[in-house]
Amino acid sequence: MAKKRKIPFEITNMVAAGDLGLHLDLFHLAMNLPEIEYEPEQFPGAILKFDEPKASFLIFKNGKCVCVGCKDEETIDKALRKLKRKLKPYAQKILTKKAPTFEITNMVAAGDLKKDIDLFLLALELPDVEYEPEQFPGAILKFDNPKASVLLFKNGKVICAGAQNEDEIEKTLMKTKKIVDEHVKRHKKRE
Repeated sequence: MAKKRKIPFEITNMVAAGDLGLHLDLFHLAMNLPEIEYEPEQFPGAILKFDEPKASFLIFKNGKCVCVGCKDEETIDKALRKLKRKLKPYAQKILTKKAPTFEITNMVAAGDLKKDIDLFLLALELPDVEYEPEQFPGAILKFDNPKASVLLFKNGKVICAGAQNEDEIEKTLMKTKKIVDEHVKRHKKRE
């Protein structure tokens, strides 16, 4: 049974650092697999996208990769296994026959604090809030513990990025909620 969250959120993207256990010649891959994009003068890694499971990869010659676009660890695992199967016939050297390993480096989640927020007043009151409405309609709150950032919109919608697990997302959203609740409470007294 899923854990009840104090603030509901949905994971919209996960970023994982993976290791395929392969040594790769990226130029050779790009010549043999038309779906691989490789422009070494612009970036040292190759790019490959899957439709099923939906995932995008940055692939490096040492077999390390970055996987983006998945919403859960099971999908990351499935995508990395598929990637290894696809690249294995072209590998210069197979370093391990084991399944690819990975570590979550960033999670992005969307939530709703269900409160209207005056972002201009919030930015005036709090020194650590970045708000440039001419450039972007949301305010940015950055936290050190856990190390994550929140995009906060005037309708109470939030996007949390930088967390490495769901507990960190929840802690960050709880801190954001506390800041917003105190802000809303202060301004209701003034009315």
